[in-house]
Amino acid sequence: MKGLTATLVATSSLLFSGIASSQITEPVTVKGNAFFVGNDRFYIRGVDYQPGGSSDLADPLSNTTVCKRDISYMKDLGLNTIRVYTSDNSASHDECMELLSEAGIYLILDVNAPKFSISRDFPVASYNEVYLQHVFATIDVFSKYTNTLGFFAANEVINAANSTRAAAVVKALIRDMRKYIAKHSDRPIPVGYSAADVAENRREMAHYLNCGSDDVRADFFAFNDYSWCGPSSFVQSGWNKKVENYTDYSIPLFLSEFGCIEVKPRTFSEVKTLYSTQMTGVFSGGLVYEFTQEPNNYGLVQIDGDNVTALTDYDNLKKQYSSTKNPPGDGGYQKDLPPSDCPERTFLWEASNTLPDFPSAASAYMDNGAGKPKGTNGVSSQFVPQSQKDYNLPGESGAPAPSSSGSANQSDQGAAAGGMAGLAAGGLWMGIVVGLGTIAGVMLLF
Repeated sequence: MKGLTATLVATSSLLFSGIASSQITEPVTVKGNAFFVGNDRFYIRGVDYQPGGSSDLADPLSNTTVCKRDISYMKDLGLNTIRVYTSDNSASHDECMELLSEAGIYLILDVNAPKFSISRDFPVASYNEVYLQHVFATIDVFSKYTNTLGFFAANEVINAANSTRAAAVVKALIRDMRKYIAKHSDRPIPVGYSAADVAENRREMAHYLNCGSDDVRADFFAFNDYSWCGPSSFVQSGWNKKVENYTDYSIPLFLSEFGCIEVKPRTFSEVKTLYSTQMTGVFSGGLVYEFTQEPNNYGLVQIDGDNVTALTDYDNLKKQYSSTKNPPGDGGYQKDLPPSDCPERTFLWEASNTLPDFPSAASAYMDNGAGKPKGTNGVSSQFVPQSQKDYNLPGESGAPAPSSSGSANQSDQGAAAGGMAGLAAGGLWMGIVVGLGTIAGVMLLF
């Protein structure tokens, strides 16, 4: 590893001194069920990046020293995308975003923070002007960078069979973010959702976010998947079922987290399948969980101050990426697929197709812009509702119809084998959604 470290330090010195030639990123766009840069199909080859993990939620893109330390390793891995789970919208990100752009690396950013997110318990109450100001201000900050690939409106809000009613608020937020970007950004920036791999409702969530009129549909959908463990295969892992289930899905689909650790070290044999024509007609790549070693032991590198040590998983992933080429041409993408049908309400899927209205108190932000970013401190958007009216979502006056089977679709059950590992393992600060207490009338600050 010492040789690799020395080489990367030398490379880093060239890259960040301005001597190395720059690779300036062009914006990623959506065409049909795929991403493109210009006329070329774009496949996400990435990692999830949150140094410090859930115990130290800091914004890595506002720390130039950290960026310089890590980006040379990302480039050595052959990455073109990172996902960051939280940011401080009041900080400057210019230097780090420029360094990423020079390295040919795009960003997919979660717009939430510990104090600003959709609550599973009280989704309506958490969908308010305080929250939307934070989200819109974050969009303002990152929309100016050409290497902002897209925004995650939320992560794993629907993480169990009994949490589906909150999906209506997630969809309303996607609607609002897309409208805000159309009004205030110089270019379209895709907005989507990162789902938990929950067999009972993963497909319903995907179709729910892709149904209805154009203004309420997501631009992409992703899910966190830990079903390929060790020496598995396309069929054994259930990935064949996931391709089958989404063959007619009309927007880009990718894995927002992958890399099971039930067998260590990870060989990442799934990479060859993910970027093969077995999957590229439906999937657009994925993000390995995760770059830095944290207590959950998913890391590719070990950080000790300014020192970076590449771990065995790093070497294995690098070998897989370097030896796996993208399919020729467009990889079998489809451009004229129709939107999904909205799933019917059942006891397994309680989300209403009637979305919450945009909060009137946030209208000034939508019309005139979010104003000055307020960072990650200050008043939280997390409120406990003081009345049943504040708790109910539109269209919830009647009970949903009973499910005909009372269980997950058979085709999903095999596909989700091992998927719940992502909830326990991945899920770095699942606080993209915050669970609240039940003290009525109290605003909880985080």
